[in-house]
Amino acid sequence: MTGWLFILFGSGGLALSLLWFNLLLITVRDGDKRRMLARRSISASFRLFLRIGRFLGVFDYRFSGTDKLRCDKGCLVVANHPTLLDYVLIASRAPDIGCLVKASLVKNPCFAGVIRAADYLVNSQGETLLPESQRRLAAGESILIFPEGTRTRPGEPLVIQRGAAQLAVRSGCPLRVVHIHSDQRYLDKQSRWYQIPTRKPMLTLRVQQRIESRDFITSQDESPALAARRLSHYLRQELVPDPR
Repeated sequence: MTGWLFILFGSGGLALSLLWFNLLLITVRDGDKRRMLARRSISASFRLFLRIGRFLGVFDYRFSGTDKLRCDKGCLVVANHPTLLDYVLIASRAPDIGCLVKASLVKNPCFAGVIRAADYLVNSQGETLLPESQRRLAAGESILIFPEGTRTRPGEPLVIQRGAAQLAVRSGCPLRVVHIHSDQRYLDKQSRWYQIPTRKPMLTLRVQQRIESRDFITSQDESPALAARRLSHYLRQELVPDPR
């Protein structure tokens, strides 16, 4: 069933790219409206995927506080990253959220069309990434970033890249902390998809506190890098989920 779900996920992304998103491109001329419809379609497909996974007994899940994600505007959403399903969980509950994705996913035929249609930011955009992110945050779009840059290694402390903190400080935007926890080792950095836990994993997503990035800036700072360093240190502690 896990293997079948992987096939369903990949083929679903391909079908959305080849059929639905091309149809939107032809029929919806307004770019902003087309992006909104694409993101809400992705969110709906993720909700369906999660329900199928639960129905088949592959995994279970629960959410707490996700209404906050839908209410946040111009917010940088930062989450820990224990499993491959983390983005699926968040986007299923926040249909309008943007995302910063790895450049390698743009080359994946199953996901390239999804990324283009949803107009996600790509971490290979170089010098244009920061100003474009700032523009979107100022316009009220919330952006999801996994500050670790990759999935957490089980049993090891979080290693936080400073990019999320730099963006928050330079944009002056608030951050929303999200905790994700799996009670079993499942689809993590050191596991293969076919390594199935003996007990059905429970995936828990909890939306936590809102942080003001301006609180980490002092009048003595000579550059934003100092405030970003303080914020990164804070996130390293705050992104560790409570397994309870």
